Amino acid sequence: MLYDQLTSTPLGQALMTALVSMLPVVEIRGGLPYGVSLGLPWYFSLAAAIVGNMLPVPLIILFARPFFNWLRRKTKLGELIGRLEKRAFKKAETVRRYELLGLFILVAIPLPGTGAWTGSLVASLLDIRLKRAFPVIFLGVVAAGIAVSLITHVFLLFV
Repeated sequence: MLYDQLTSTPLGQALMTALVSMLPVVEIRGGLPYGVSLGLPWYFSLAAAIVGNMLPVPLIILFARPFFNWLRRKTKLGELIGRLEKRAFKKAETVRRYELLGLFILVAIPLPGTGAWTGSLVASLLDIRLKRAFPVIFLGVVAAGIAVSLITHVFLLFV
């Protein structure tokens, strides 16, 4: 099976860790422990998870608003898009208040509803340019990765 072949080598394990970390909601919170569970050392798992989590960021920042506008015009998903934007704007209050520090905090806290996807969407909706948002989101992902690494390590001590 392809999955078994991929996860039988460290490179394949790192690739799968990056792919899992690219998923919305799962992100680094799920990708990093997944990599460790495959047998990757925590530091390789952390690196792969950071890379995977960061890959969608530029696309979300650059294209979320135009894509949402296109969906509103061309499909019947306007109500769904409106709800998604409303949830993102609720998260945006912290970013509006504290600017880039708020964006960092939104990304760095490894809880559901936070992370690189949410931070990128908020940056897009607030018109924060890619060159300003990307480094802050990267630092937030690294901070979240360190927190998840520590949590994973402590969990493994007790299992």
